[in-house]
Amino acid sequence: MLTATHAGFGAALAGKAVKALVDEALLTPKPGLVDARDNGSHTDMSLELMLISAKALEGTFREIAQVSYLHPVDQSLREQIAFIGREGEKAMLAATNGVNTHKGAIWALGLLTSARAAFPEERDPQRIMNAAGTIASFPDRFRPEQRTHGQAVKRKYAVMGAAEEAQLGFPHIREAALPALLRARACGKTEEEARIEALLALMAAVDDTCILHRGDWPDLLAIKRMSGAFLAADGFRTRTGRKLFHRLSEYCEAKRLSPGGSADLLAATLFLID
Repeated sequence: MLTATHAGFGAALAGKAVKALVDEALLTPKPGLVDARDNGSHTDMSLELMLISAKALEGTFREIAQVSYLHPVDQSLREQIAFIGREGEKAMLAATNGVNTHKGAIWALGLLTSARAAFPEERDPQRIMNAAGTIASFPDRFRPEQRTHGQAVKRKYAVMGAAEEAQLGFPHIREAALPALLRARACGKTEEEARIEALLALMAAVDDTCILHRGDWPDLLAIKRMSGAFLAADGFRTRTGRKLFHRLSEYCEAKRLSPGGSADLLAATLFLID
């Protein structure tokens, strides 16, 4: 039975997941990504569309949270939330007229929402990520066979994709995004600067299949190198950092490259810590 406490908790978690997507979309500036300044490397997306998509997923995250509330972490939970996530993808595509705005985010945030609801007293991001990794590691017997761009890229370059990132407990959030965000906050940087540095820390570390789908291995290495150099130069606080960021943005947009996987992980990071 769905109690008032149960329903309220699910609604609150869903609101938090949507807020993370909205905050990621609004964060400005971002290299190659839609933001409040422009559409980055995208011709089929806009800030308005990203916000519409985020709002359309609120019911998906609420249902995941309600199904997961105090549920044992097992294959049954994995398959229930997978079904809800697939229905969420349909809702997203209906809201965006077929544009894939948040498929990766549904996966990452859906798992983290489920883990958080399964252990409603847990607040520690590391334990929540570990629980999400356990959920992701159970097989989904009802998953439809489909060929995706991400799978093709993983086969071509032998890199880790979104599935492996989740199954390992989100190592790039744990080792790159969270430390960068917390370090920037501790140094007195603005929240916007801290979030941008978390994004660039992800871009410096993740073998982003979205970049590899549109570009190639040298493109990925160049973006990683420039992102790391931006952070090493103390970000926007220095002239060198600002020049590096401008160069990175120009590179992404000239080659139509978008670090969408890193953006999804940034939204997941914001969900965990805010």
